[in-house]
Amino acid sequence: MNREYGHNISGKFIVWLALIAILSGCAAFEAGNILGAVAGITLVHDSISAIPVVLLIGAIATALLWSGNIRRIATLLGLIVAIMGLCFVTTALLIPHDIPTMFTEGFTPSVPPGSELLVLGLIGTTVVPYNIFLGSGLKHAQTPREMKTGLLIAIGLGGFISITILLTGTAVIGEFSFPALADALNERLGPSGAWILGIGLFGAGLSSTLTAALAAAVTAKSLLQKKHNEEKWIEHGVRFRSVWGGVLIIGLIFGMMELQPVPVIILAQALNGIILPIIAVILFLLMNNSNVLPEAHQNGPFYNLITSVVVFLTIMIGITNVVRAASRALDFPVPDQSLLFYISAFLFLIVIIPIGKKLLKAKE
Repeated sequence: MNREYGHNISGKFIVWLALIAILSGCAAFEAGNILGAVAGITLVHDSISAIPVVLLIGAIATALLWSGNIRRIATLLGLIVAIMGLCFVTTALLIPHDIPTMFTEGFTPSVPPGSELLVLGLIGTTVVPYNIFLGSGLKHAQTPREMKTGLLIAIGLGGFISITILLTGTAVIGEFSFPALADALNERLGPSGAWILGIGLFGAGLSSTLTAALAAAVTAKSLLQKKHNEEKWIEHGVRFRSVWGGVLIIGLIFGMMELQPVPVIILAQALNGIILPIIAVILFLLMNNSNVLPEAHQNGPFYNLITSVVVFLTIMIGITNVVRAASRALDFPVPDQSLLFYISAFLFLIVIIPIGKKLLKAKE
């Protein structure tokens, strides 16, 4: 992005737009991460005050991030996520489900009125935009083939865990909350239900607390680091630490305010759903730029076609849900869906035209 877009005003605007979007998304997510981890602890021990738990989470995250050893942090994250995943897989398997209805409803999705932010949040938390920057910023010595295999496993496991979390949530009848889910699991699984959920929530919150702060710092480093100031963006440097420290502090402040975790988490995830189209478009352009990615590693026409469909759907879903959510907040009528479709198609064409020209030129 810096190399291709950072040499003029419009290009710098794109770089700063991505930076602000990712940093704000990470900061918003951090609040939900810490509140989610606190909710996990309080489900197991409801007598514990939230503030000491928030401070403990902040101390653990600060100590790990301050070390600057990204490889060690990544290994620890893998362990925490494995424990979290095991908890949610266990609960999803133990809860009885109506399998035929589950598949029928799963393949006929709908967006009930008032659920726009929730839908956008589900997209924003399943495909978290800052993971692109975090994944590329981690030091590794992988071949392209090894990297593709790793992404396939990571995305597949991420999707599987997301499904198990959704299945766990079906135990709640009526309005959703973490205590309501814990009570429902206790009724179906016995006293272990709340413990499994609490450990899973704490693992999810702690791992994401580290990830969001680290991703913010890695993103800032990758977008702002120049050849003449590389030493100022080292992992032990003031700039790198100030970015993850700022994101962590914002999350800690919201945590000590003891806000309700679910609305904060949904809002943060919805913000990431808004950011996702921006990052998807930029990534699509860069993947087809020979100055950035050698043609030997670029996708061919078939994969570009599939990617273009994904990018278009990302744009359309983002615009539609943002407009619907805004209409509810500001009390104005929702535009006709066909109008939103045409707006999305117009924005998509702006993106696809230069890529299409490149592909046609290559074919000639």
